[in-house]
Amino acid sequence: MSLRLLPLVLGAFAIGAETFMISGVLPTIAGDLRISPSAAGSLVTVFALAYAFGSPLLAVASAGVERKRVLMVAMSAFAAANILAALAPSFLMLAAARVLLALTAGAFMPAATAFATAMHGPAQRGRAIALIYAGMTLATVVGVPAGTFLANVASWRAAFLGVGALAMLAVLGVAAILPRLKGVEAVGLAERMTVARRPDVLKLLAVTMVALLGPFAANTYLGVLVESALGVGGVTLSGVLMFFGVVSFGGSQFGGYGADRWPRERFIAVIFVVLIVAFAALSLGARWGGFWGGATLFAGLFLWGLFGWAFPIAQQARIVTLDPALASITLSLNTSALYIGAAIGSSLGAFAVSRWSVDSVGFVAALTELAALGLLIATMAPKPRAAQDAEPVAAACLVAEE
Repeated sequence: MSLRLLPLVLGAFAIGAETFMISGVLPTIAGDLRISPSAAGSLVTVFALAYAFGSPLLAVASAGVERKRVLMVAMSAFAAANILAALAPSFLMLAAARVLLALTAGAFMPAATAFATAMHGPAQRGRAIALIYAGMTLATVVGVPAGTFLANVASWRAAFLGVGALAMLAVLGVAAILPRLKGVEAVGLAERMTVARRPDVLKLLAVTMVALLGPFAANTYLGVLVESALGVGGVTLSGVLMFFGVVSFGGSQFGGYGADRWPRERFIAVIFVVLIVAFAALSLGARWGGFWGGATLFAGLFLWGLFGWAFPIAQQARIVTLDPALASITLSLNTSALYIGAAIGSSLGAFAVSRWSVDSVGFVAALTELAALGLLIATMAPKPRAAQDAEPVAAACLVAEE
């Protein structure tokens, strides 16, 4: 694998750290800006909505621009947005900075995956793109705990400054290492909408959207939940989030293994059943307290990390096999559906926290996964065993969101 991909991996790592660390720094943001945790959770909602609707528009608008320039401009703007977030004097300004962060991340990631496929032959493209997205996954292992630690020992503003510094290193790496690459002809919005209106595509996108409600309802308030349930903060909270990140990284690998070897719809059904149990365990553990409550909460985190991060991989593989010729379009639509689900899910979490308590978010998340399971069963197409898809999951990743 070409070492020239490392600046792209670093850029993806910076984006992943900023995207997911919000769950760990949310308590300190709420306290510093004197807002409720439910109000602070809307920072996830605005990010997700901006990414879902902005990324396709930016991909079309920048399609003809030389790829290296797109990468440098997008990551430079991402770094600047982190500085704006760190300097934000109010919640409104911080929310505006998160919108800019989402738009710049949504411009960088499709361009990065396109660059990775262009730099490698067909036999290596899946691994090249998997390496870039591993940067985002690894951010849950290192970046999120590190951001949480910085927020507790210094301030949440230091966490954003740290991500901004990583982003600038990625810019320097892109400038120094990557070759120039001409732009490509983009798939227009009209073509995307035509595909999105297909009933079979709509069913899969609906499953993606509903499946992401639970994880983001819970993840948005994970730091608040752990802090409240276990009475921990600072280094200990960072350690808990690192545990979750390590398991999540293993879950992404497990998802690829399962999607390659088992019938994908059944595998996803099992994922939903396990997530129902996992999310319920979070709330039960938080309410029980003590040793057994903590053990139950950790069991829920383990199951969530392992199976929750397996779902996107398995679902992408399922979407690719729907119509391989349209994979570039259907997977970009799937990304938008994912972030719409994230926006709605974080809003559901905010409602649960404000209406009941933070330890209710697990129950709310479990109910949404039950709905996802029902929707999956309702949309499963009966087919003989011989017709089950079997191509490697790497094929599902072989797409540059245009």
